[in-house]
Amino acid sequence: MINSIFNFINLHHGEEQKEKVLENVISNISFRGSNLWILACAIIIASIGLNVNSTAVIIGAMLISPLMGPIVGAGFALGTYNFTLLKKSVKSLLIATFVSLAVSAAYFYVSPFKDVQSELLSRTAPNIYDVLIAFFGGLVGVIAITRVEKGNPIPGVAIATALMPPLCTAGFGLATANFSFFFGAFYLYTINCFFICIATFFVVKFLKYPSSIIDNKYEKRIRYGISVLILVMIIPSFYLAYNLFNEKKFTRTAEQFIQKEFENNGYTVIYKKIGYNSSPKTIDIAFLNKTFSKKQIALYNKMLADNGLVDTKLNIRQDDTDIKSEILSEINKFDTNVSEKDVTISQLRRQLDTYRVQDSSFLKEIKILYPEMRDISYGKIEKYPETDSARLQFTFIYSGNETNGVKLKNWLQVRLKEKSVALVNVADQAEPPSNTRTGKRK
Repeated sequence: MINSIFNFINLHHGEEQKEKVLENVISNISFRGSNLWILACAIIIASIGLNVNSTAVIIGAMLISPLMGPIVGAGFALGTYNFTLLKKSVKSLLIATFVSLAVSAAYFYVSPFKDVQSELLSRTAPNIYDVLIAFFGGLVGVIAITRVEKGNPIPGVAIATALMPPLCTAGFGLATANFSFFFGAFYLYTINCFFICIATFFVVKFLKYPSSIIDNKYEKRIRYGISVLILVMIIPSFYLAYNLFNEKKFTRTAEQFIQKEFENNGYTVIYKKIGYNSSPKTIDIAFLNKTFSKKQIALYNKMLADNGLVDTKLNIRQDDTDIKSEILSEINKFDTNVSEKDVTISQLRRQLDTYRVQDSSFLKEIKILYPEMRDISYGKIEKYPETDSARLQFTFIYSGNETNGVKLKNWLQVRLKEKSVALVNVADQAEPPSNTRTGKRK
């Protein structure tokens, strides 16, 4: 039974001859002629994809990139202790890395678009998950290389391990003198290269490829050196993963605090920004129509520590100008047309308001003072005198023969603070004027 299980998962089934695999690996190491041109073109494509934030373009660049060759070659060289092959692989990888950085930096330097997109940002903070992706992606890749039937895994490995985007992001960091981007992205690229190489080393050792040395002590030293390098590479990624975990935890706790203390109490939050990397950490919020006193804001700040938000400051934005500028700034990151539409709508509303009387009690007062009135319409219309300009005039249209027109006109002028009021009694006319623009009718 146990033998059957081992036979079922045995990696030697379907294995290509070791000599042919080594020949194939060696042939893909060199970066000269066509390989170098393909690499440069792939780098430009990936840089454009990062520039315009297009995932599809970035994936296409990863598929045509020949960067996997020297990395796998270095893994085979370590697994077989072939230092001539290792030297050649490392040299080719360094050339490819230098060319990639130079081409991507040149592209981003001349590109007029230097906005930081989400695809760029995602390559600047590697963590332990990137280590796992690189390692298991490398395992899949080398297993596929050692098979008679290569199958489909290799393109998937090229996409999953993502060697091109970090290099291009590092080039962006160089071109814009943003060295935090450069070091973060280059560290991710180094992680990918190293752990693909280590995964290749493990598979080569497991499949028992012939070794170039016989001295066991020398072999142990190499294994010890590899173990030290793994620790050196993996410890920073654990630290970055720990920071990412704390940031997600803080964001989730802050969201829960906002929901419990504000949203559940009926306060409509229209703006929210959580700052984890500042000192102290910040929570900025603004409300639709709720205002808080300084004492209330101080009380909420004291409540933060009790809710797991230590070393955090709550800022409640209550200045209209400040809030609007912040909201428009956030909206403009996604769609600049939104603010333009808001401005247009606001202008139309102001223009419409000039023709209306915005007083809900106005009509009720008229009914009390002049109960005999019927068919009341009122609003502001554009009056065109014998000049080249127009002006607005309040017009009041009604039915009622017993109404004192002079008294009504005087009352309307005082009540609405209008200098010019026109009265139209439809009882004396066949129909109201056709060119009036009425604001309300009862």
